Formats: sequence, C-alpha cells, structure tokens
Amino acid sequence: MPQMFPLNWISLYFYFIIILYMFNILLYHDKTYMFTKKSKKLNFSLKLMNWKW
Repeated sequence: MPQMFPLNWISLYFYFIIILYMFNILLYHDKTYMFTKKSKKLNFSLKLMNWKW
C-alpha cells in the first residue's frame, strides 16, 4: 500500500488537470485564442503522461 501511494497521487493530479482543462474548454465558448492555447496545453500534458507511463 505505501508503494502505490505516490503513484496514485500523481495519477490523481494528472486526471484533475485534464478535467480542469476540459471544463475550461466547455466554459469558454470563444473558440479563438483561448481555445487553441488550452488545447495546446492539454496536448502537452497528454504527451507528458504518455512519456511517464
């Protein structure tokens, strides 16, 4: 159990970031500068997740 504890916290943190980005994209109906900026950040975080696992 203590061995899995940091991994669970890291995965929870990444899931929380992704959920926040999705809520931001849903909230801002600009579909202009903000949307492209957030999608680039989201793609970067997804690449980071794929690299870590």
